Amino acid sequence: METTVNHIVVVPYILMEPLIAAALIALFLRRRHNIAAVISVLAAALICFRALKLAFTGLRFEGGFEWLRLGDFALSLGVKYDDLAALMLVIVGVVGLCVHVFSLGYLSHDHAKARYFGGLSMFMFSMIGIVLADNIFMMFIFWELVGFSSYLLIGHWHEKQSASDAAKKAFITNRVGDFGFLLGIIWCYYANGTVNFTELAALGDKHALVFSTAIPLLLFCGAVGKSAQLPLQVWLPDAMEGPTPVSALIHAATMVAAGVYMLCRINVLMVPQALNVIMWTGTVTAIYAALCAVTQRDIKKVLAYSTLSQLGYMVAAFGLGSLATDQEGRTMVVAAGVGAAMFHLTTHAFFKALMFLGSGSVIHGCHHEQDIFKMGGLAKKMPLTFATFTIGVAAIIGMPFLAGFFSKDAILYLAYANNRAVFAVLVFTAVLTSFYMVRLWKLTFLGTPRSEASEHAHEGGLTLTAPLVLLAVLSVIGGYTGIYPKVFNGVFELIPEAHGSAHTVIFATSLVVMLVGSGLALTLYNPAVTDSLEQKSPGLFAALVALKNSFDRVYDYYVAKIQQRFAMLLNFLEQIFLAGVIIRGLAGLVGLVGLGARALHVGNLNAYVYWFLFGAVLLWAYATGALAF
Repeated sequence: METTVNHIVVVPYILMEPLIAAALIALFLRRRHNIAAVISVLAAALICFRALKLAFTGLRFEGGFEWLRLGDFALSLGVKYDDLAALMLVIVGVVGLCVHVFSLGYLSHDHAKARYFGGLSMFMFSMIGIVLADNIFMMFIFWELVGFSSYLLIGHWHEKQSASDAAKKAFITNRVGDFGFLLGIIWCYYANGTVNFTELAALGDKHALVFSTAIPLLLFCGAVGKSAQLPLQVWLPDAMEGPTPVSALIHAATMVAAGVYMLCRINVLMVPQALNVIMWTGTVTAIYAALCAVTQRDIKKVLAYSTLSQLGYMVAAFGLGSLATDQEGRTMVVAAGVGAAMFHLTTHAFFKALMFLGSGSVIHGCHHEQDIFKMGGLAKKMPLTFATFTIGVAAIIGMPFLAGFFSKDAILYLAYANNRAVFAVLVFTAVLTSFYMVRLWKLTFLGTPRSEASEHAHEGGLTLTAPLVLLAVLSVIGGYTGIYPKVFNGVFELIPEAHGSAHTVIFATSLVVMLVGSGLALTLYNPAVTDSLEQKSPGLFAALVALKNSFDRVYDYYVAKIQQRFAMLLNFLEQIFLAGVIIRGLAGLVGLVGLGARALHVGNLNAYVYWFLFGAVLLWAYATGALAF
């Protein structure tokens, strides 16, 4: 019993340690950069250690307290630590520690290093709050803090206009999705009387379809913004303006995955109509982002669109989870969708964080060059980065028996079993994934150097390479669910295993997809200054570029031509009617009444006589009927 209590007490430490680190840095260490970095890294190390220790105890618990009450309306803050939270907390802890250590070398000479590490600690606090929240309202509080933290970190180099604009774009775009999320929370409380995850699961299916369909779709709006699904995906590629370790932590492994995690938390609210919308949103996002990645020259932009595509895979996996009715008549999402989505979230966190940090090592070694057509020959210049990055690429394209192979196959099996149209789209997306990732790998590392920067590239120090090695190991073994004893069985055990012919179909499809996509990239792209696809098929290349720019153009037109003009109209109406007629008009009327009243009290005897005579005449006219009101 004492051991259990001790482990439960660990949870507040996990949540508060990064907050304390952020507060110390912000209040006392803004100019003590090295000390600030050490405190932030130590906090991340403690989080990682406590998360692993707590997860492997097998302990699961929940509890909270009432925070605010207004009549019958009550809001609570609490912790729900189950298999899902254990999995996500370990991901945040491990990847967060790797990013902190990598940042020590990557930003060693940054003039605002203390502010950067303070932002990282604040982000860790916010993300852990999302993971441990036992109700949707508490999750929303930390959800907004994560958005604020990402705003600070994306705009870390705020003296660059592009970084400042990217931070604002990310913040504003997420607010659009979060507005729907907030409406969903309000509607959920109105319909169910609670937003607690456990209490919602106990309620079952009691309400009208309009409520049960609208609530999950409104809550899904938050995931559309945070996990960058269509049509709110525009912020993620621009967010690459932030430091590369931030891209690894926020835009590959944790923040963007928060939307998928939230969907898994609210699975009890799902209905077929909502699942269908979620499934197709993820599917379309996956294929759209993969097409956009094909034309990118910036190494981080390729990885950004790859992240968008893989997030689409996760969202589609959740939507592919079918519904079933339990013994008490409650409609529940079969855990296959949750398991497959979280499985891919886990493996993706490892190999995508590895590739983002690997791209940071490349950028650092090439003196901040990011154009892959100005690289080449880095396999010999940076052998450790090359080896670990190669493992990351092999994992994401689905090389058999690496992490991505298992999690991608789980999603493909769900699609094959439940929706063949989605299966076809996701298979084609996998071909594109192999194509653009091998393209990136070949142009970056093979051949001969194509610029002065790549000619003088060099490997980084221990803080830059050690995280790569750890993440490379996880990218190899992360797909073997047996390495999670007792910890994540509740998440993984219900992933349907392919049997018989289905197993053969999925395995053969994955192998063919990997070989076709990789073979095309190896054949088409020779180390050259120009893009081979653009040379050989300019029409297709131009169409893909136009596809990439289409959403930004639509949003730019909407803001400039519609929103701005509507705002000008509202401002005009406000000035004329609200400020003019209502406010100034009433003030003017009161002023006229006051002027008249002052005229009656001028202190002049003759004036009083005239007013007396005027009143007497009015009374006489009224009395005789000459004046009728």
